[in-house]
Amino acid sequence: MFKAILLEQEGTQTKARIAQLDEAQLPEGDVTVAVEYSTLNYKDGLAITGKSPVVRTWPMVPGIDFSGTVEVSTNSRFGVGDKVVLNGWGVGENRWGGLAQKARVPGEFLIPLPKGLSARDAMAIGTAGYTAMLSVQALERAGILPNSGDILVTGANGGVGSFAIAILAKRGYHVIASTGRLEETTRLQGLGAAEVIDRQSLADKGKPLQKERWVGAIDSVGSYTLANICAATKYGGVVAACGLAQGMDFPATVAPFILRGVTLAGIDSVNAPLAKRLAAWGSLAQEIDTKIIDAIVSQVSLEQAIPTASLLLEGRIKGRVIVDPNL
Repeated sequence: MFKAILLEQEGTQTKARIAQLDEAQLPEGDVTVAVEYSTLNYKDGLAITGKSPVVRTWPMVPGIDFSGTVEVSTNSRFGVGDKVVLNGWGVGENRWGGLAQKARVPGEFLIPLPKGLSARDAMAIGTAGYTAMLSVQALERAGILPNSGDILVTGANGGVGSFAIAILAKRGYHVIASTGRLEETTRLQGLGAAEVIDRQSLADKGKPLQKERWVGAIDSVGSYTLANICAATKYGGVVAACGLAQGMDFPATVAPFILRGVTLAGIDSVNAPLAKRLAAWGSLAQEIDTKIIDAIVSQVSLEQAIPTASLLLEGRIKGRVIVDPNL
């Protein structure tokens, strides 16, 4: 038996509870993992609260991330005792995820725990840090370098935003952080933000083409915010879109793309190929130090994760929340 958050559907309502489950109930897969840590992402918050149709099959164990130790494996890449990490691949949506003491998945979903990181470190970074690194690497592949100009990061107090600021600053970029919590300015400056602006300046409908302000951006917000970011991006600039906290819509025009040559780069962390995952996690292991992790992370139990999911969606959580299922 093992403990997990279990999501069940009652009519149109999602009910979340702590359940004792039998290992025989785990989905098919060639690797069974004893989960040491999971985490709460925005998507997990949507699943647990039922505020968006994230869950595709019922009942569901949420959690799009986990790290832990292989208990059983018939996969040639992993043996018993190996430390592993999982991000994405539809776990917590289409198949049981990591907010539990055990998980079973296909081995191709897993990567080895990067050298230099503990299982806790890996979940402190989690999909948020991994997505931030994919976004930074997308800017760099497009030729956006520290001497190219300012980089905007939206959702700055969230997980992706916090890590994006830290990574960019360490690499020498001048970072502008956009947040709805200006009282956190000192914290954001501590992560490396050179400037902090109010997110409201980007949140409403704006002109199709605006004064050029930044050469690159990492946006986890979407909707009007993303449209305004593109409208204010400098000629030849690049915007990495990786989230939808404000909404899935994109009420923009083609003006920034055909008049300024702006590139909109989509960042997919769920189904990214193995080579991209290994490259991103390899860089994270080298660049993220414990001081950054300690400044970003808070820790909760499985029981505490359920109410914390609501706080996350309300924008009342700063940084990252990791979950220890064995508390």
